[in-house]
Amino acid sequence: MAHKFEIYKDKAGEFRVKFKYNAETIFSTEGYSSKASAQNAIDSIKKNGPGAETEDNT
Repeated sequence: MAHKFEIYKDKAGEFRVKFKYNAETIFSTEGYSSKASAQNAIDSIKKNGPGAETEDNT
């Protein structure tokens, strides 16, 4: 699969989520104190992301 979510621990010990496409990080989240919170962020993105509007500020 060319795209995936990746949960990892940062240097401060917080859980973060990266969204990767073809091994390139597209975005990463804020730090969370628990792995469950990081998974909730993924679930929220999957649920709400497809309907998100695009804002063109050019």
